[in-house]
Amino acid sequence: MSAYPARSKARVQPAPATAPWDVGLLDANSPWPGFPIGEILVRTGALLPANLDRALILQEQSLSQPLGVILLSEHMISENALARGLALQKGVRRATDLAGQCDHGLAAKLGPDTCLRLGVIPLFRHGAFTIVATARPQRFETDRAILEDALGPVRMAVADGGEITETVLAQHSTALVGLAEARPAPDHSLRGWQPRRMAAVIASLCATLLSLTILAPAAALTLLTGLAILALAGMTGLRIAALVATLRNRHPDRRPDLAPESWPEDWPRISLLVPLLREADITAHLMSHLNALDYPLGRLDICLIVEAGDTGTSDALTDGLTPSARLVTVPKGTLQTKPRALNYALDFACGDIIGVYDAEDAPDPDQLRKIARHFATAPPDVVCLQGCLDFYNPRQNWLARCFTIDYAAWFRVFLPGLARLGFAVPLGGTSLFFRREALEELGRWDAHNVTEDADLGIRLARRGWRTELAHTTTLEEANCHVRPWIRQRSRWLKGYALTWAVHMRNPLRLWRELGARKFLGFQAMFLGTILLFLLAPLMWSFWLIPLGIWHPLSDVVPGTSLAALAVFFLASEAVNMAAAITALATAKDRWLIPWVPLTIFYFPLAAIASYRAIAGIAGQPFFWDKTQHGLSPGKPEVNT
Repeated sequence: MSAYPARSKARVQPAPATAPWDVGLLDANSPWPGFPIGEILVRTGALLPANLDRALILQEQSLSQPLGVILLSEHMISENALARGLALQKGVRRATDLAGQCDHGLAAKLGPDTCLRLGVIPLFRHGAFTIVATARPQRFETDRAILEDALGPVRMAVADGGEITETVLAQHSTALVGLAEARPAPDHSLRGWQPRRMAAVIASLCATLLSLTILAPAAALTLLTGLAILALAGMTGLRIAALVATLRNRHPDRRPDLAPESWPEDWPRISLLVPLLREADITAHLMSHLNALDYPLGRLDICLIVEAGDTGTSDALTDGLTPSARLVTVPKGTLQTKPRALNYALDFACGDIIGVYDAEDAPDPDQLRKIARHFATAPPDVVCLQGCLDFYNPRQNWLARCFTIDYAAWFRVFLPGLARLGFAVPLGGTSLFFRREALEELGRWDAHNVTEDADLGIRLARRGWRTELAHTTTLEEANCHVRPWIRQRSRWLKGYALTWAVHMRNPLRLWRELGARKFLGFQAMFLGTILLFLLAPLMWSFWLIPLGIWHPLSDVVPGTSLAALAVFFLASEAVNMAAAITALATAKDRWLIPWVPLTIFYFPLAAIASYRAIAGIAGQPFFWDKTQHGLSPGKPEVNT
């Protein structure tokens, strides 16, 4: 069970909707400066004494969460009433009618993204000062340096946080969309690429290869075989190193827990970004697992991100929202991708740690506590934590089993091994957690990259920062139908190819920033993966020779070399199976081990996906081919 009290199901008596002491932007000489907020709310008639007593009991039980958060979560007061009380407590002005009083130029000068992030909006100049309305008066002094750097001397007023957000969006929505689509810096982004130029390059390469094959087939096949062998050797070497590193450290990282009494000061505020698109059918599943997360309500901020026009998803979410969750609607723009939605929503998030979940996710209930503890005890250069991903429907069919085996080897062996060896870690798209300052410094996500997670992992490594694997698991739905699986994998491979291309714009700079070992690892992971799947049919063709079927290279390659090549292929496959068996050596997953040899019939699907990926690069490089969720009849139960 959760260590924190359940939310009250019974609605307590509501506070009055209005109060006679709302003085707008007139000078407010508070008779209670510094008084406890609960006492002020009771004295002004905004809160019933019985409700305050109940809220104080809940505050004690919940490890001293902010009283205002508890009052809002229990529906004892409105956000508007709380703003009035905070204004009186601070002895400052209560700002109303923000839209009618806000100077658009001042907000633009500070930056609409900064306004949303800090929960403020500049109103007007008053003598030598700029009056700034804030929804977080307790943080005003902390943020003063940022405000005064843009606006000069400032004075505080208190306003309703919802009204601040609405005013900023009404005035600067277009600018915020532009910012979301224009990240990160141009030299680390795909947005300057021309699709027609990409198509021309791919067409030229294909024409050259076809011409060479017609004019000199043996030379062409020898060249392609050499590339395939080199790619396979690089990937196999990397997998062996990762497997050995994982086997050397099979025990979870045991980090000291933090004392519960230190929560209000030491436990960070976590914002969860959950991008959703046409997910109305699984919103109840999503919210049940988000609500089961074992983390103080006052430290949790959930942003449910929906695209403008996706009324089905937003309507399905409206009734299930809790006080810690809110909808963030992304306006239409020039493209529609997950990273664009994340960039836009990050301005609304107020956490020190930023997490990302997908719609079908079912994280461990204690996942956020583990993440907070891990960051608290990790070195400063660890700025990202990747949770382990697993599937809750492996028994659905053969493809679901193979996908589960694939994921197990990736998240339990390959990625942990890469992290321990100091290589750049290509991130997964969910159960990701970042130190916010580092994420902002990196320039956030590339809105034009369809594998924004893997790209961000490389940019993180280029800055000298590290990713660690967190010992916590999120369950997802395995894509278990062939056509949707190929579409999803083709998007991943397309993103890998484009990520390799964007980082190889300046190979010497990449070498300097990553170092020789990480640079070669990057080539093996990204270029090697693409080449392996594209050239897989060529490598499979060599199995025709033992069957006595003629092969174009039979007369060119000596028999001893063909034998050595066959041993190499078998050894590479053995490494893959060893990694999978190692990953599945748990009580829960041992039943999958007999299915490991059958994955040799699973990976050819990725070869098909690779050709679809190349066609996508030529035709629609920035198109996000969405994965459909909710196809599995089974859902994981909520554990509390």
